[in-house]
Amino acid sequence: MAHGYMGGILRVDLTDTTVTREELSQDTLRMWVGGTGLGAKYLYQEVPPEVNWSDPDNRMIWASGPLGGTKVSGTGTFSVVTKGPMTNLAVATQANGFLGAFLKFSGFDAIIFQGAAPRWSYLYVHDGGAELRDAEHLVGKDTWELGQILSEELGLKLRSRVSIFGIGPAGENRVRYAAIVGDEGHVAGHNGVGAVMGSKRLKAVAVARGSNKIPLNDPEKLSGLSKRLFEHASTQFAGGVIHRMGTGGLVTPYHGTGLLPVRNYTTNIFPEHEQISGQYMRTHFEVRPAPCWACRVSHLRQIRVTEGPYAGVEGEEPEYEAIAGLGSNIGVADAGAVVMLSNLADRLGIEINESSWNISWLMECFEKGLVSKDDLDGIELEWGDAEAVKALMRKIALREGCGDWLAEGVMRASRRLGGEALNLGIYTLKGGSPRGHDHRVRWSEMLDTCLSNTSTIETTFGLPPPLPGKPTLRNQFSPEEVSTVNAATGGWRQFEDSLGVCRFCSTDPILVVDCVNAATGWDLTVDEASDIGFRIINLLRLFSFRHGLDVALEAPSPRYSSTPVDGPAQGKGIAEHFDWMKRNYWRLMGWDEKTGKPLPDTLRQLGLESLIVDED
Repeated sequence: MAHGYMGGILRVDLTDTTVTREELSQDTLRMWVGGTGLGAKYLYQEVPPEVNWSDPDNRMIWASGPLGGTKVSGTGTFSVVTKGPMTNLAVATQANGFLGAFLKFSGFDAIIFQGAAPRWSYLYVHDGGAELRDAEHLVGKDTWELGQILSEELGLKLRSRVSIFGIGPAGENRVRYAAIVGDEGHVAGHNGVGAVMGSKRLKAVAVARGSNKIPLNDPEKLSGLSKRLFEHASTQFAGGVIHRMGTGGLVTPYHGTGLLPVRNYTTNIFPEHEQISGQYMRTHFEVRPAPCWACRVSHLRQIRVTEGPYAGVEGEEPEYEAIAGLGSNIGVADAGAVVMLSNLADRLGIEINESSWNISWLMECFEKGLVSKDDLDGIELEWGDAEAVKALMRKIALREGCGDWLAEGVMRASRRLGGEALNLGIYTLKGGSPRGHDHRVRWSEMLDTCLSNTSTIETTFGLPPPLPGKPTLRNQFSPEEVSTVNAATGGWRQFEDSLGVCRFCSTDPILVVDCVNAATGWDLTVDEASDIGFRIINLLRLFSFRHGLDVALEAPSPRYSSTPVDGPAQGKGIAEHFDWMKRNYWRLMGWDEKTGKPLPDTLRQLGLESLIVDED
């Protein structure tokens, strides 16, 4: 058995209701590492182009990595890789919590789901085994109810003895942006992975905390490195604000730079930003720690609202993207309302970013008379009305009335209305949506979001990573600098997403690689780690082309690429530069400048020469 791994994959054929174990070779692990890399390998090999996202032959891979379940902070993370409904292309998205660690303790590095169950089912994974069980009694339950019911049935305490991830009503009804939610608030959300789960009639996955020990090459060294990595991570992101105040602590700093999205990009100014910030919530509401596996950064909290109209509401403390999306972006200035809406979205199982862009677009349409309350089943959808949003979110999750066409996401909904409404939505032309930021002041992430092969950010995370010997980004408004740095540093993030570790905890690339080497016995350098990430990007790129990628759609919608009318980036617009930036990025990535396809020499350098004929 390779150090850092359990050496096995659980293959679940939902159609035949069979569960089998497959061994992982050391060559496979060394080439693809785990997480997103392992998922990309199986997705490419097993999902041909004629397979649609909802086809039983689509695969859904859940995978940890070599750091999963170790003493490194935040190593309960796992990747979900599949073909998703927003783009009908690949998606790779991560959730934190405990499942990635518990999966390894139960003897597995990954799960591959295929087929579709004849009736609603859930998978129960435990020491060295797993079985499919009936889930008909769980249909209609929200994701929190799901966890509570299953943990009681299994006799295992949630989070400490069992990790449970599943879908709410949105996934059951195949809302295109349905999410997978577990451990009371952790989410794998992008490109409708919850809808894929719903198409397979898989309601949940419950993984018990097994008794298997993870074999490590040098556990003592890894323990020391994990402490150093935590010390570094605790000082990052606005001087350590995440460690002290959670990601919600970024709301006010981001407002100061224009990065906080406000009312569907109609402005960059939200005077009430401090009223919904993490600092406000932590000093006005009751909070208690709720860290993920082994995490000392511990930015997560459970929260109880203690004032205002939503006093008594309890749930997970909203993270930055939830505050931005269900606060400033829809004009809500009450922190309690944000807590309520954020937890409602998680319970229903809808992804918060797409929900926010959908609702903020609809609010602007309502304001301009492009849609009426009759079109919205009597809902008057005005800026800041949390109760109207609550009603609309429930309709979307159930695909009830207007919720049926809004469940298709902002791009498809805007095309349904047409006319002026078509130019107001924020999305990529491939069909997905950005994270909860105003990317008009962060060109690196807009370029990344539009060109990504994961359906979310691929090469950045806020900013490109600080890699030794690689250029750093100094000017977010330089077309050449942005596209060049994205290409030079892009492989790191996909390597990182293959390790089974939270990005908030893996902030020093050198220390991260040292941790991987201590766990596995490898002798990787940061450059070699980045090359693994570039290999993953290129494999997903080949998958995209094989499944019909039109590179003309690798671009932002008109509103997404609009020029800010106020705020710190007033007058600075990316639209006129975008096509040049895209082609410069392609060239520097070793892709054809006209088609965006990986060149044969690039594939050879990455050990993918066997795919050259296949993709010619």
